Amino acid sequence: MRVALCQMNAGRDDVEANVATAVRLLHEAADGGADLAALPELFSFYGSHGRTRELAVPIPGRLTQPLAEVARARGMWVLGGSVPETADGHVFNASTLFDREGELVATYRKIHLFDVDIAGQPPLRESGLYAAGDKLVSHEVEDVRVGLSICYDLRFPELYRGLMAVGAEVLLVPSAFTAVTGEAHWEVLLRARAIEDQCFVVAPAQWGPWGPPEDGRRCFGNSMAVDPWGRVLVRAPADGDGVWFADLDMAVLREIRRTLPALQHRRLGMIC
Repeated sequence: MRVALCQMNAGRDDVEANVATAVRLLHEAADGGADLAALPELFSFYGSHGRTRELAVPIPGRLTQPLAEVARARGMWVLGGSVPETADGHVFNASTLFDREGELVATYRKIHLFDVDIAGQPPLRESGLYAAGDKLVSHEVEDVRVGLSICYDLRFPELYRGLMAVGAEVLLVPSAFTAVTGEAHWEVLLRARAIEDQCFVVAPAQWGPWGPPEDGRRCFGNSMAVDPWGRVLVRAPADGDGVWFADLDMAVLREIRRTLPALQHRRLGMIC
């Protein structure tokens, strides 16, 4: 399976331009032969809660329709990073998966919300806008099962153990990691999730500034794909839009699981 990691910055308050960038990157991914192209978290706009709430729409809807059209036109699977979704009187941070015909086949609502106090920056409170999801989501992409997650979920290994337990071989982690936490933890966490669950990890990310300039907020970039041995297959730079490719060889995954059968040695239950 050839995957394409689409890295971009959606910090400007121009949703049409951000979506156009996402579509352009998806076409570049298709030109490069991607079977699955993945966008980062909140690719349409990453900014204030008030503006995000205004932009929230049902799924499927106007923020995801352009992705469905690219998937259908190019015959490519598309992971729609995430968008703000309105449903049941709430706003969710929701990731979408489209098949080669442009059909919406899976939607995942972010379970773990990023409520933190980072030194030198205003507090971040995702729970002030979003409701938390409560369901693990995986889906077959041809003959490979993928597991869906979003950004801060990466810090909760039980989520990924659960996805592995239901058959996931590729873990998808569209993100907008902060520059501060990304520098310290991004690569370590991605490689840890890959190693402990013996899965490929595919993590497209946002880069660059967002929010009011005086707040000094930046996303880390460094989109990455990691194999089940913890080897980094591809890593984007910290800054810049673009598409980076990785070829995921499922025979490598099967050999690693055969020669180091740690997943068979679990003693504390199916998801432990």
